[in-house]
Amino acid sequence: MERPLRIGVLAVQGNFREHASVLRRLGAEPVEVRLPEQLDGIDGLIIPGGESTAIARLMRLYGLDDAVREFGGPIFGTCAGMIVLDRDHLGLGDYGTRRNAFGRQVHSFEADLDVGDGGEPLRAVFIRAPWLEDPGTDLEVLAEVDGHPVLAREGRLLVAAFHPELTDDTRVHERFLSIVREETARVGLMERARAKTTALPASGAGNVRA
Repeated sequence: MERPLRIGVLAVQGNFREHASVLRRLGAEPVEVRLPEQLDGIDGLIIPGGESTAIARLMRLYGLDDAVREFGGPIFGTCAGMIVLDRDHLGLGDYGTRRNAFGRQVHSFEADLDVGDGGEPLRAVFIRAPWLEDPGTDLEVLAEVDGHPVLAREGRLLVAAFHPELTDDTRVHERFLSIVREETARVGLMERARAKTTALPASGAGNVRA
């Protein structure tokens, strides 16, 4: 039986429970991440919403900023997590962000998004939400609000300007888990190929006589 995916959720501001609940519904195992060593053995990482300045400060305090930069697995950033991943912070995503782009807390809103999967619109909750700016050429925009990108993928990164953990629609988390499975399979193939190459005898070794 295939083991469940182990997905870390950055919990330096305590934002763990809602994402963990969604992950469990989808058959994944959530892992609380507060220290660098807790990144070991996980298949993917979620950096949830909160206050981006506080998250970045706490990550530096606990040494998580460099640890996350070195983490090679897929990462999903939501709201403030999207900001933390941008080129002006951790530098893992080739895009900029505008903080509080839609307004302050009192301007929080919900919107129906076309996420391009052929299904019903996805109801998204925006709370002091940013939007993406100046995206790099490898960033794929998956959804927009008033022409502003709010959901995007860049390689192993998935970023959302909203809070997908606050609704019953699990499609964004499902998309992230699909990325994790893709990356896990790709890495597995590479490791098997390296192991096979290492196991091959050197050229002509089988023809050497005593």
